[in-house]
Amino acid sequence: MNETDAAQAGTVLYGKAPLDILRWAYQTFGDRVTIASSFGVEDVVLIDLATRVYPRPDVFFLDTDLLFHQTYQTMQDVTRRYPIAMRRIRAGLSLAQQAQQYGEALWERDPDQCCFLRKVSSLNRALDGYEAWITGMRREQSATRAHIGVVEWDEKRQLVKINPLALMTTGALWEWVRLNHVPYNPLHDQGFPSIGCMPCTRAVAAGEDARAGRWSGFSKKECGLHE
Repeated sequence: MNETDAAQAGTVLYGKAPLDILRWAYQTFGDRVTIASSFGVEDVVLIDLATRVYPRPDVFFLDTDLLFHQTYQTMQDVTRRYPIAMRRIRAGLSLAQQAQQYGEALWERDPDQCCFLRKVSSLNRALDGYEAWITGMRREQSATRAHIGVVEWDEKRQLVKINPLALMTTGALWEWVRLNHVPYNPLHDQGFPSIGCMPCTRAVAAGEDARAGRWSGFSKKECGLHE
């Protein structure tokens, strides 16, 4: 599938239910598509949905070694609950090696570089050999995601990128969690609508953007995985 094919699929599938989009993804790519999961609420809903249409979805998790313990616990809860093939992708450098080469607490001085070392380079390895990847991105999450399509072309990696939840509202997302008893990260109940690494994530105040708690104090809004 190329860029034109992806655009056509996006047009045909626009407005379809997430389950229908996932059915298309697995009918089209089978075991050549993988799910990116950081175990936020979108991602656990995505896994719940995927297991309803495919027997053992491939899922990868970028472990930066800087995540909240609640995130690791959620990963364990999800892998116990669902029949998924989980791949845990570690950064190429340990935290000690990163500190030796780039200095201590790189995230406080150059979060873009830190994200590249601990996430983006890992993503490229995680997607090697696949033809498409599935994300839990939604338009409501932030202004930077307000125009994402349900099927897109990832120009940087020359892959199809599928966002089945793109049009899903926050209310519908949590309704699915409630009705289907989907396990989720307890930090969501403590003011963390978006959860990343511990040093770069805080709870958000009432009225703030859902991603205002990410890289607070910097103009940065994305880690680079979706740019």
